[in-house]
Amino acid sequence: MARKRSAGLLLHRSGADGGTEVLLAHMGGPLWARRDAGAWSVPKGEYAPPEEPLAAARREFAEELGMPPPDGRYVPLGDVRQSGGKVVTVWAVAGDLDPDRIEPGTFELEWPRGSGVIRSFPEIDRVAWCTPEQARARLVTAQREFLDRLAEALAAGRADAG
Repeated sequence: MARKRSAGLLLHRSGADGGTEVLLAHMGGPLWARRDAGAWSVPKGEYAPPEEPLAAARREFAEELGMPPPDGRYVPLGDVRQSGGKVVTVWAVAGDLDPDRIEPGTFELEWPRGSGVIRSFPEIDRVAWCTPEQARARLVTAQREFLDRLAEALAAGRADAG
């Protein structure tokens, strides 16, 4: 069986203190509602060939946040493998958005489990700008690597400061 793949965009900007901030999305639905640590992700979603990963990342950004992905230079941050085996590919892009303006997509789930009741939930229930330190505490463990790769890209001048 083919391994599931997701692609996403790590939006970053210069914060008020001059440091970097990244945009994270809190996973929606009842399984994540009461969790904070490890319950946030880079805005991303699944794709399958022949769709190209960057095209999928841009599409998923629009679907998950309800707004178009920013124009700009997309800097590849590579892949990570999450604990469940899914491979996540991410690009960094400088940009800004107001978290209060997102309009997330939805998914359906039987809830409570075994009830026969199908309910609709937002794919993400909120987004927030975080410092890299805040993001490290919130992100799914494997995705923390993208913070290190973004910092390296910014330090090397491969990514715009935002």
